[in-house]
Amino acid sequence: MNVEAAAMNTIALGELVLTNARIVLANEVFEGSVRVDGGVITDIGAPSRTGIDLEGDYLIPGLVELHTDHLETHYAPRPKVRWNPVAAVQAHDAQIAASGITTVLDAIRTGLDEDTDISAEDMRTLASAIGAGMLAGRLRAEHHIHLRCEVSAPDCLDSFLAIKDNPLVRLASLMDHAPGQRQFASLDAYKVYYQGKTKMSDAELDAFTQRRNAQSQLFAGKHRRAIAEMCHDNGIVLASHDDATRDHVEEAVALGIHVAEFPTTIEAAKASRQAGMAILMGGPNVVRGGSHSGNVSARALAEADLLDILSSDYIPFSMLQSAFALVGAVEGISLSKAVQLVTKRPAEAAGFKDRGEIAIGKRADFVHLRLEEGIPIVSTVWRQGRRVI
Repeated sequence: MNVEAAAMNTIALGELVLTNARIVLANEVFEGSVRVDGGVITDIGAPSRTGIDLEGDYLIPGLVELHTDHLETHYAPRPKVRWNPVAAVQAHDAQIAASGITTVLDAIRTGLDEDTDISAEDMRTLASAIGAGMLAGRLRAEHHIHLRCEVSAPDCLDSFLAIKDNPLVRLASLMDHAPGQRQFASLDAYKVYYQGKTKMSDAELDAFTQRRNAQSQLFAGKHRRAIAEMCHDNGIVLASHDDATRDHVEEAVALGIHVAEFPTTIEAAKASRQAGMAILMGGPNVVRGGSHSGNVSARALAEADLLDILSSDYIPFSMLQSAFALVGAVEGISLSKAVQLVTKRPAEAAGFKDRGEIAIGKRADFVHLRLEEGIPIVSTVWRQGRRVI
């Protein structure tokens, strides 16, 4: 039995009725009830006389998260500190679920920058802890793995080979954080970010920059091609990362990539749309009103109809918060459309056909919430009809 199947067997698949709710469907908000049997939605209709009364609050699909770096903060909360991996996964899972996320792709690094305090062995340890949690059925959300492949790192390919056959691996992103390109096209922004993060002196940062650029020249191209080929062979969805130019997008298309993570310019976002790629941006970018790296604003992309998916990135709750922040703030984004950015659209991009919307025959993954001062307050979360929060 595989990990996902074992976890599903632990879900209590009984009958459930939720009523007197404002149900956010794919194209409208419907006041009524939802009936569930065996973990699957069996009916959507008028308010029922029986069931759990949601008192006019919102009911939306469980969120589907494709890119969160948050697990590392539980496992390595301070330099040289390592938390028990099982405890770290449990703490991360609780925060994910409380943020309305019922399906999550946890980011695991393959290829390590010199500035990080995390090792390849740490990454394998975390991947094993995620799998053990799923197998034991003790995780609230359904967890999968997203491999963040730092293609300019010398150890990227070896690290990828060590984990690519894990059955939870569902997505891989090809990224290069070498200075002077993509996320850090501005060397001044790179300097501010890395010196703030690592406390390097000017001389140390100059030497670091030269090494990273040399590594990018030597490894990035061949690692991209090799990993892309293996992902296609293994049925792993591919994403680009921080594309800044049309050339970057054309390279992604040639590699068979279908998801554009965090394009840094409007030019790259337009090229991604023309190529048929799903454009993913970070919730913190929306909530803050701009990128922390000084790149294109996610709201600007939403206004240009160049936004398909929102991710929590490094703050789990930002995914839900950003979706509601777009409603009313951006012309043409209704509540249904905003909710699709965190449910239906990411589910489709990752190949999940059984979830992401409240519809008959889909999984009963729900979030019950209300708005207070414009902030979505999560009351209850169900996964496959079983209450997890």
